[in-house]
Amino acid sequence: MSNLTLLGENAVRAKYKAAMIPTDKKNSVLNKCAEELIKNADAIIAANKLDLDNAVKNGMSDAMQDRLMLNTSRIEGIAEGLRQVASLPDPIGEVLDTFVRPNGMHIEKIRVPMGVIGIIYESRPNVTPDAFSLTFKAGSACILKGGSDCIESNKAIVKVLRDVLSGEGLDPDILQLIEDTDRAVTTEFMKMKEYVDVLIPRGGAGLIRAVVENSNIPVIETGTGNCHVYIDKDADPDMAVNIVFNAKTQRISVCNSCESLVIHSSVKDKILPLIYEKLSEKNVEMRCDERALGVLGDKGSPASNEDFGREYLDYILSVKTVDSVEEAIAHINKYSTHHSETIVTENKESAEKFLNEVDAACVYHNVSTRFTDGFEFGFGAEIGISTQKLHARGPMGLKEITSYKYRIRGNGQTRG
Repeated sequence: MSNLTLLGENAVRAKYKAAMIPTDKKNSVLNKCAEELIKNADAIIAANKLDLDNAVKNGMSDAMQDRLMLNTSRIEGIAEGLRQVASLPDPIGEVLDTFVRPNGMHIEKIRVPMGVIGIIYESRPNVTPDAFSLTFKAGSACILKGGSDCIESNKAIVKVLRDVLSGEGLDPDILQLIEDTDRAVTTEFMKMKEYVDVLIPRGGAGLIRAVVENSNIPVIETGTGNCHVYIDKDADPDMAVNIVFNAKTQRISVCNSCESLVIHSSVKDKILPLIYEKLSEKNVEMRCDERALGVLGDKGSPASNEDFGREYLDYILSVKTVDSVEEAIAHINKYSTHHSETIVTENKESAEKFLNEVDAACVYHNVSTRFTDGFEFGFGAEIGISTQKLHARGPMGLKEITSYKYRIRGNGQTRG
């Protein structure tokens, strides 16, 4: 029996136990996990340093190192995410619908656990406790496959969480980590349909594409983020500058950061220099189309068509000039990864048109794209941002990682 098969069998056994844990117990365990993560912060940070040292040796970019790095503040944030999940209503057992058929059958549609949830992700050790907290509160077991870049961090975090499960009298195999970092093991994991009910990839475009193309397990596709800010002709200049600066620079290594600026031609001469001045505080490179370059001159650099479709995860921003909200929507729908898009305008008609016609999981009016996040939406931690349209879309919280079943009660009905 392979190690993965053993993990799969353990998870199937554990999922039935996880489904039966009472809400109060789930909440107390999650609060205990938060407490223990903070108590063990030094050990987790020490393990994380091993990963960071390897990242530097391997030439990892600064943006990816930022995703990988844990410190006391980030661990406290992770713990707060667990506490938020504990405070959320338990979705399991929720009655979604109820009706009585003419023959007297009483039918209920109720929310139930998914079962075993597999998650494949890259250099983001915060995904480990986030994924556990959500799958656990949603009554499921999980098998996690993090990247080799964060293996030491993940092992340290999982040890703390499994110790809590054991200490609380629960099956520690409700949470399992695949510690083998061989890519062949990842491929084998994608074929474990016998054991895993759904697979969720979190990471770059290459990882997501590999999972979607190679998995025989149903996949909830999380997306890369080529997110746009469109500055309309009726935009407030100060608001536009502040939103672009926040969306682009508040944290460059995340999928909801702005990668593309779209600006109406009638305001480019006034607003583009203001945006450049603000972004220069962070040394952001602006890759401009011909008309935007005519405003910024040698302060900008020429953009290629490929630039308009790229997720940089860096201090780089593409700039496209348009002559109408319709042209902005067409450009965004062409190059969008259907993640998060925003319009800055005081024109309610233009805002409604943008909100209705842009094809993305989250569409904003006068708000930074950085708010596409389970924590910010009040979901607690999130399992990922789904950019597909089947089953779940946008930040995936507790309800998005459950399923449902029908319970039918009668008094002897038979079908003729």
